[in-house]
Amino acid sequence: MFASICSRWLAQRGIHYGWVVAAVAFLTMLSSSAALGLPGVLLRPLGESYGWNTEQISSALAMRFLLFGLMAPFSAIFMARYGLRNVMCVALTLVASGLILATGMTALWQLFLLWGVMLGIGSGLTALVLAAVVANRWFDARRGLVIGMLTASSATGQLIFLPIGAWLVEHYGWRMAIAPVFAFCLAVAVLAALFVRSQPADIGLLPYGAKPVEKAVAEPAAAAVAPSSAALPLGRALLTPFTQLYSVRKSSTFWVLFGTFFICGLSTNGLIQTHFISLCSDFGLSAIPAASVLAMMGAFDFVGTILSGWLSDRYDNRKLLFWYYGLRGLSLFWLPHSEFSIYGLSLFAMFYGLDWIATVPPTVKLAGQAFGRDRAPLIFGWIFAGHQLGAATAAYGAGTVRTLLLTYSPALYAAGTACLIAAAAVFIIRRPAAKPLDLTVQRA
Repeated sequence: MFASICSRWLAQRGIHYGWVVAAVAFLTMLSSSAALGLPGVLLRPLGESYGWNTEQISSALAMRFLLFGLMAPFSAIFMARYGLRNVMCVALTLVASGLILATGMTALWQLFLLWGVMLGIGSGLTALVLAAVVANRWFDARRGLVIGMLTASSATGQLIFLPIGAWLVEHYGWRMAIAPVFAFCLAVAVLAALFVRSQPADIGLLPYGAKPVEKAVAEPAAAAVAPSSAALPLGRALLTPFTQLYSVRKSSTFWVLFGTFFICGLSTNGLIQTHFISLCSDFGLSAIPAASVLAMMGAFDFVGTILSGWLSDRYDNRKLLFWYYGLRGLSLFWLPHSEFSIYGLSLFAMFYGLDWIATVPPTVKLAGQAFGRDRAPLIFGWIFAGHQLGAATAAYGAGTVRTLLLTYSPALYAAGTACLIAAAAVFIIRRPAAKPLDLTVQRA
């Protein structure tokens, strides 16, 4: 009822309600990003409080990335069956609960449960698939812009919350640093409950940019992926991602995209997002300026991701990925030699930040070109799972390297080398002969 009233009020002012749903989805993904990034600020304080080493803490954080990725192929199934609003509210509640309960933990297994399992599942329910679902259900026009903006939400979360978290750690302790993200998650859950509806028809609307005559044509096609699974028993519906994975087991394009996205996660979330502040402390840089550098990366990433979406509509996406991975690899090679001065780290933040998530739009485009409009969403879910498997590998691996060798440098060089391999591997994908297809998730 509240959404219907708001929709009518906005319609009188020429504003489509889809932008409200997109805004709440942006805040939802932002809160998940903030929750995933916050443990990077707390890595050293947790070790000092409980006596855990970097490897032990990193293993819990690796589980978070693993579950975050593995939930992606199934999140569209849950959204089709239970609705956007319910999934978003459950996800945000899980994330908030995992964060706040950790303030009273006393053992390492509790860190695994709260920040490994609960944060991993909660954030995984609102990963990139949420952006695709919202864009497809609520927008017939401007879908690319909406996906680009929602994808950039992760940069915004880092930009806003990491410096605040670092300041709170330094002045009030690590437990207080959790409070802003916890409160934000709960606030966004309330907004989702009030404003989000699964599809425009729920409040008597068409998608943004759709013409009334298109409704009858669009609705049959909209049942192609997730809706059919929504009509199945839950057990059979949950098998759908596995059948799609089996169908592409011999596709070289799938494995190249999976492998390069694995390297993408390995060289971003798992390595830099998790360990950057701890890395800077090894060189005498305190948490606040280190978090500020991460925030700077987020600012450049926000610009880079939106620009990448624009470029992916106009240029060969393989060449874009070549440059993104290649420049990222070179920046990782340079980081240990930056002397960790403000000048050196600022240069790193600029070059690295511009392509932090810039790989997403070209990867999405290539998946759509290779697998078609109907199959691409669930297949991209598995490609995204590869991203988070890479993140989990780096989160644990870099922590182990730091514990055993007392330096992160080998991990940085290994990630840089992997990025150069990814840059070359993208040309295994053949240039598409047909017009690119946008990646969409069909509505229920």
